[in-house]
Amino acid sequence: MAKNLVIVESPAKAKTIEKFLGKDYKVASSFGHIADLPSKELGVDVDNDFKPKYIVNKDKKDVVRKLSKMAKDSEMVWLASDEDREGEAIAWHLADELDLKKDKTKRIVFSEITKTAIQRAIENPREIDYNLVDAQKARRILDRLVGYELSPILWRKVKGGLSAGRVQSVSVRLIVEREREIIDFSPEASFRVDAQFKTSKGDAFKAKLPKNLKSKEEVESFLDSQKQAKFTVDDLTKKPAKKSPAPPFTTSTLQQEAARKLYFSVSKTMNMAQRLYEAGHITYMRTDSVNLSSQAKESAKDEIDNAYGNKYHKARNYKGKSKGAQEAHEAIRPTNFASHQIDAERDQQRLYELIWKRGIASQMSDAELERTNVKISSDKDDRQFTANGEVVKFDGFLKVYLEGKDDDDEEQNSGLLPAMSVGENLTNDYIQATERYTRPPSRYTEASLVKKLEELGIGRPSTYAPTISTIQNRKYIEKGNVDGTEREYVQYTFKNDDIKTKTLSEKVGSDKGKLVPTDVGMVVNDFLVKHFKGILDYNFTAKLEQDFDEVAEGNAKWTKVMKDFYIHFHPNVLDVAENAEREVGERILGKDPETGKPVSARLGKFGPMVQIGSVEDDEKPRFASLKPEQTLASVTYEEAMDLFKLPKKLGEYKDEEVEANIGRYGPYVRFGKKFVSLDKGEDPLDVSYDRAIELIKAKEKAEEPIYYYKDKGVQKGVGRFGPYLKWDGMFINVNKKYDFDNLSDKDIVELIEDKIQKEKDKLIHHWEDEGIKVEKARWGRFKVSKGKTKVELPKTTDAEALTLDEVKAILEKNTKSKKKPAKKKTATKKKTTSKKTTTKKSSTKKNSK
Repeated sequence: MAKNLVIVESPAKAKTIEKFLGKDYKVASSFGHIADLPSKELGVDVDNDFKPKYIVNKDKKDVVRKLSKMAKDSEMVWLASDEDREGEAIAWHLADELDLKKDKTKRIVFSEITKTAIQRAIENPREIDYNLVDAQKARRILDRLVGYELSPILWRKVKGGLSAGRVQSVSVRLIVEREREIIDFSPEASFRVDAQFKTSKGDAFKAKLPKNLKSKEEVESFLDSQKQAKFTVDDLTKKPAKKSPAPPFTTSTLQQEAARKLYFSVSKTMNMAQRLYEAGHITYMRTDSVNLSSQAKESAKDEIDNAYGNKYHKARNYKGKSKGAQEAHEAIRPTNFASHQIDAERDQQRLYELIWKRGIASQMSDAELERTNVKISSDKDDRQFTANGEVVKFDGFLKVYLEGKDDDDEEQNSGLLPAMSVGENLTNDYIQATERYTRPPSRYTEASLVKKLEELGIGRPSTYAPTISTIQNRKYIEKGNVDGTEREYVQYTFKNDDIKTKTLSEKVGSDKGKLVPTDVGMVVNDFLVKHFKGILDYNFTAKLEQDFDEVAEGNAKWTKVMKDFYIHFHPNVLDVAENAEREVGERILGKDPETGKPVSARLGKFGPMVQIGSVEDDEKPRFASLKPEQTLASVTYEEAMDLFKLPKKLGEYKDEEVEANIGRYGPYVRFGKKFVSLDKGEDPLDVSYDRAIELIKAKEKAEEPIYYYKDKGVQKGVGRFGPYLKWDGMFINVNKKYDFDNLSDKDIVELIEDKIQKEKDKLIHHWEDEGIKVEKARWGRFKVSKGKTKVELPKTTDAEALTLDEVKAILEKNTKSKKKPAKKKTATKKKTTSKKTTTKKSSTKKNSK
């Protein structure tokens, strides 16, 4: 056993570091956090200074056991978790759970995984920073209290299965408020006027009127006035200008730029960056800092001098705007600027190149420009045309990199303008007036949401990716998929003293890839804003981040931050639980002409719907699901009444009734017990009998066997995860190795037999008489199954040693635990949160004792 044990967070990092240390060092991984608050109880004693109850989860017990043994066999343990609050908390939990002695434990940190950095860290150890630990503890406990107390309120007052979170709910609020700004926006039309002129030497260039014209009448009057007009250069100015490089990447700016230039999601960017860091290619990827170390700046200088020449180098120091930067104290940069590229998978290469370019450009010279502004007068009208040009005299950092923008800029520079002089006469080729509409605020992308959260001081680098993933997984927001709608606009062209008009069209309102709130997200947001305004307040949420920063710096006690929060929060929860009305986002649309009952749009158990009548009526109300493109806010009375015409009976086929309808997953045609989804954009009210039969026959054809293996048919299909074969109830993914459209008999047999062998390899026990299996599952876990009941077991399970009786006990325990909550939920539906919270508090006390 090695004298020294180094514990890091990830196994990938462990492999990289072990290469840099000698035989006296063994590097092991904790696989992230080894301890956390329990998942099935509050785990916080609010009456005892918010004392947390940390536990080691089942799937981490084996890891802790192995690390404990290795620590006892070592002379020194080096805690080398990441240089942020989460990393500090991991180091603290390791010291506590492994019962490490202070004199044989050292804490080391590094912002890059290179031999020099690791050796420097070993030479400069420190102790665990309990201020950072307390800051992480405060955030974890506060977020647990918010989620644990708000979620049951949402179950009872809005819809079952919902949940709330401090930063997540504020993020949803931003998206909902932006959506309402867009809904309320009324576009206003005006006319942008562009012209093309030629100099006396015949060189063409474009110019425009600085101010748009307001109406067709004004356009026609202006163009009419330009007949026989003479145009001259009235003013010409040239000014030198400079453009400076952007600072090296922080976590949020990397997420934004990777989204703009590489089209990566925030979570993908962080996943790729994590792998680059663990492989030793870049510095730590969770940071608020734009600072570069002196060694990094020296390395960048050498590479700039070698690759581009000394005139391209300019040493720069950057100061970040983020107050209370808590993470690693250096920007994200390559560990070796001499490596322009790396040997890795393509997406990692692309992200590395982006980081390299931004890092190297930050230490390069300004770009030197010459900006030209020309004003052109007409002898028929006082309004002047203007033309702007920009010439790069020295490219400087632009040789390598230019920062992207979130929004398209119509006012692009027109490049180099031809030579001309003041008083010179110009020839007009044409003038064009194009109708343009004011645009509503843009929906947030993942990148622009990160930017907004950072501007408001909400969240920190480590929280952005999980926050955005969480609100999408909870179905509060979704990525837009609407192409937009066609809108007509008018264009006037003035040429050779003649005015012509034509009507064109453009696509507007596309939300593809943008973050759009769902009906559930809007209803939940409205409820939380109405009843928990403080928690959803942007300034309040940012103030909490500042409080955590104060704790991290040792200027505040974490327990005081908790008390100041909870003393206002908890009474608010009790009051809302007792007194708030149920919120379903209901809109009254009108009255049903047949019954006189109200017609409304509201959130139901299975999603947004319209309803005739109410639960207070003697008779049961009628319900109808909304179409995928309809929302609670947009559906009209007429559209709602159309929905009640469904299901639409179309006739019979093979003695089975055929109908069109809308279900939980969208519009469909039903034929007996078979369901066929309609194509995107198809309206079930417009589907004819012939179209329904066409869809049914296509479904039947798709389900026809393409081959028979052991006298059982093989079917072919394409699902959520790509192309597949179905045989004997088994789904077999068809990977890119095969030509799915032209599978040979040999291919089909090979795919099925490979799958059968994999299933055999997975099977550990199979008690056929009982219908019970024990199998290998994903991520090294195991799975017990009987019929539809499936129970996942941790990696540490000795699956081969399990007996039938033990497996039956596992299944029975799981079945009981699933049934109990349903009964409890019905029986306690009308209980108040105050009772529920008291029960949880007392159980927490009991456990802590």
